[in-house]
Amino acid sequence: MNEINVNSVLAQIRALSAQASAPVHGASAASAAAPADGFGSLLKDSIDRVNGAQGDAARQQRAFELGDPNTDLSSVMLATSKAQVSFRGMVEVRNRLVSAYQEIMNMPV
Repeated sequence: MNEINVNSVLAQIRALSAQASAPVHGASAASAAAPADGFGSLLKDSIDRVNGAQGDAARQQRAFELGDPNTDLSSVMLATSKAQVSFRGMVEVRNRLVSAYQEIMNMPV
């Protein structure tokens, strides 16, 4: 199961990379900064989604611990697993970004 999740995360990273490197037709000098804002907002949205998944898992865990009859163990475990997978994906993205940054910094000018 981990291999499938890692492959899906890598596929999403490749898709986002392709979107980020797509040329912008008819872009003026004023709109040249838009792709940087797009990447920043995309990264922030991704982090917010991971945070939301972790918050949802924590809420479900707490509700189950308090004996909420509408919360079952399987949904708690599923939410926790989703939060773990999304967090691992974000860590992998961070590691790739750091690696890319280090490669760029080590390039001769």
